[in-house]
Formats: sequence, C-alpha cells, structure tokens
Amino acid sequence: MTLKRILSVYTSIAFSLIFGLSAVAIYVFFASYRREEFKERLMEKAETTAKLLSDVKKEDQQLLKLIDQKSINSFYNEKTLIFDNSYSLIYSSVDDASIKWNVADLKMLKSTHWFYTIQQEKDVLGLYYPFKNQEYYILIAAEDKYGNQKQEALLYTLLVTYLTAIGLVWLLSYQMMKRLLKPLDNFQKKISHFNVQELNKRLPELKENNEINELTKTFNQLLARVDRAFELQRDFTSHASHELRTPISRMILRIDNLQSEPKLSENTRNYLSSIAADLNQMSDLISSLLLLARYNEANWELALETTRIDELIFSAYERLRQQSPQFQLNFEVLPNEDDDYVLEVKAQKSTLEIAFTNLLRNACLYADDCRATVRIKQIGSDRLQVELSNTGDPIGEIETQNLFQPFARGQNAKNINGSGLGLRIAKRILDFHQASITYIAQEGSIHCFQISFPI
Repeated sequence: MTLKRILSVYTSIAFSLIFGLSAVAIYVFFASYRREEFKERLMEKAETTAKLLSDVKKEDQQLLKLIDQKSINSFYNEKTLIFDNSYSLIYSSVDDASIKWNVADLKMLKSTHWFYTIQQEKDVLGLYYPFKNQEYYILIAAEDKYGNQKQEALLYTLLVTYLTAIGLVWLLSYQMMKRLLKPLDNFQKKISHFNVQELNKRLPELKENNEINELTKTFNQLLARVDRAFELQRDFTSHASHELRTPISRMILRIDNLQSEPKLSENTRNYLSSIAADLNQMSDLISSLLLLARYNEANWELALETTRIDELIFSAYERLRQQSPQFQLNFEVLPNEDDDYVLEVKAQKSTLEIAFTNLLRNACLYADDCRATVRIKQIGSDRLQVELSNTGDPIGEIETQNLFQPFARGQNAKNINGSGLGLRIAKRILDFHQASITYIAQEGSIHCFQISFPI
C-alpha cells in the first residue's frame, strides 16, 4: 500500500471515529435533556393537580370534572393517579391510558420522594407530595410525543450527516493526500530514471522549506559523493588497464622470443612455457577483473543490435581454438513445430561473444574428452534456449550453489589453472541481456548449462 493510501485511510478512519463519537454524544445529550425537561413538566403537572385536589371537597364532583377537563389535553396519552396516606386511590384522570403500579411502589416513594422510569412508550413519574398536613402519592404518565419526534428527527439528521460526511472524507482524502504528496511523486519519478551516466546531474530544489526539499538536498549530496566514487573507479580502471597489461604483454613477448632460440635445452623450454602460461593466466585475470568493473547497464543500451546467436557461438569457438586447438564442438539446431527458426537476439555482439567464450573455455577445461555439445531450440514464440553440455567429474551440491560466485572453484579444479571468474562474467553479461542461465547436473556425469534469451 502506498503512502498516499495509508495516510488517506488513517485520516478517514480518524475523522469517522471522531465524527461518530461526536454524533453519539450529541444524540445522548439531547435525549438526556429531553427526558429532564419532560420530567420537570410532569412534576409541575403532578404538583398542580395535587394542590387543586386538596382544595376540592369530596362532594364537589363538578369541580373534579373541571380538573379533568383542564388536565386532559396538557400531555399526549396522559394518565394521572393520586393516592392518600393510606394508599387509597382518591383521583384518577378521565383518559383511557393506564399505569402499572402496586403498593410497594407507593411505599418506596415515601423514602425516595420520587422516581422516574419508562413504561412502553410513556414516561412515568412517581412523586411523594406532602401538602397541608396531607400526604399524597402521585403517579403521572404521559408520552412526550413532540419531544420524541424531535429526538427521532435528530437521529436521522445525524445519521444522514454522518454518512454524507464520511463519504466525502473517504472520497476527498485520497485526492488531498495525492495533491500534498505530489512533490514526493515527482521526486520518485526523477530519481527512477537516473543511471551511471547521469550522476553529474542534480535535482532542482524547491522554494518551499519542507521535508521534500530537504530530501532533495540530501539526494543531491549523495549523487555528488557517488559521482566522485565512480570517477575514481573509472580513473583506476583506465590506469590499471594500461599499467598492468603492458608489462605483462612485454614479458610474454620476450619469453616467446627466447623460446625461439635453437640452443635452449628441453627443460629450459618447458620452464619458459610454464612461466608463459602463468603470465597468460595473470593477463586473463586482469582482463576479467577490469571487465567486471567496467560494464554496467548503461553501457549495454548504447550498442544493442540484432545478432545471430549461432554466429556468435562459432566466433567464440574459433577464438578458443586459437588457445586450445584440441577442443571439439558438436553443434545442433533442434527443429520446432513450425520449422520457423528464430536465431536472432538483441545483443551487444562483442560482450556476448566474451560470455560464450568463457562458457566454452569452462567446458574445454573440465570436460574429460575435451569435447562439448551446443544445442539451440526455440521455446514457444518468445524464448530461444542455448544448451551447452559436456562430460566430466561431478561437483558437490554446495559447489553448485556457488557456481556463479566470483573466485568460486570446485574440487575438480585442483589441477586446472583458472581464476574462478569466467562463469561470473558470463552470468553478468547474460543478466544485462535479460537472459537467464542455469546449471543442471544430468545422469552420467553430464554438466549442462541452459541459457534462455528473449526474442
């Protein structure tokens, strides 16, 4: 998940929680306020009714009806019951509503003086009211129709507002984060295209003094240090190529001239040949190290061309035959279903030839019969596979895992001169050509390298 999405999700979740808690708090506060306000109205009505009742004579039924008529429309679905100190009902309003009660409720009123509860949809108030040396127990119940409607309307309003608000937040938060982090996206796009040849370039710094600008400054400082390091490496490669190769070439030339003298003994010639072989190995080692240090991905893109893979293999074979004329190569092109051979790949010809030369040299050195087999076949419509195999002493599993590591040599290389860089260089060149190479140990001590090229 990208940083924009993480920030937008976290922001949306935080807003949703805060707004949700605020909406719940508003609803709970309003419900509590509605209940308290209605309780005060019920209490006022109960006290008023009790005062009127205390002033009315029992024989005056007409006045009691008048009290009912004045009270019936005060609340919606109202019922009022008044009891004397002996818990006898002395007044009941004329409406049809009912209140669930028992003597225990009236006895509790004397100690608590009041209680407030909800019965079905009605609010019920119990009140102990002493007045003019009389004790009254009043139960009044009514439905707060308008208050409940307001509370319900508030609930729907909060729900619609909450859903609308969080919907807008979830939709707009990503756009807002995308806009705020756009400088970071631009920074990422710019640095993703940097290569070795552009280390001298610098990113433009922003006018705003923010974290993105600080990151740009730090990256420019890093580019300067890396550019300096690569410049030192290039200088070393250039000087080492001249300073190391030239004296070795002179020594090899002098030994070759010395070997042409007819008066030398056989032992001396063998000794000079051994020295020449060591010098040639040293020259190959220096060339391999310089090749590993010199090439990078930027170099390959400059000289890619369409090349026939079979011609490269034959060129590498002829190059190797100059050093090892006894080496023999069997070459096969396996047919495919369509009989339409595609032997061309995009490659840098000179470097890919070095890779095949190293692979063939490896086969020449470790083959027990100084012979190798190359088979070319097309895999599907987009891959071309080159299979190079030879017979020889088997190698261990650990050695197989480290086969393409630099300076890695197996137990079968004790008596063979080499630097341990040939396969490493070959793999690096193939990697730059987007080709894969794998080693497979087959039955009968057959060593097989499979190279797959995109076509």
